Amino acid sequence: MSGSDLTLHHAMSLQADAALDGFDWPVALDLFDKIVEELRELRAELEAEPADPVRVLDELGDVMFCVVNLARKLQLDPSEALAGANRKFERRYEHVRKYLHAFPAIGDPARLECMEARWQEAKTKEKHGEPE
Repeated sequence: MSGSDLTLHHAMSLQADAALDGFDWPVALDLFDKIVEELRELRAELEAEPADPVRVLDELGDVMFCVVNLARKLQLDPSEALAGANRKFERRYEHVRKYLHAFPAIGDPARLECMEARWQEAKTKEKHGEPE
């Protein structure tokens, strides 16, 4: 098990132990509001002038902890979910990369728009089972 897998497992273990004591959300859907709350706190730290990297890291950790808690409530493995998201990103970004030569230069705001359009194209093809 990798270090990141151990960290995710430790978070799930902490949450499961707390749940045994009754400190738990009744249903998984209840965690959505908590995740949004933590995201708002992270955003507030990012918008602070100047942003404090220690506070930003702390708030990002809270977001991740809540998402792992959601995985636990759904009886899903957060490492497996993240591995799947990594594979999906790789597939879709490979489609974007095929067009790098045709995009505006790095720094041009239109570049990101073009890349996002190709990303959405890859996503649509994937959902319709179209080959790359």
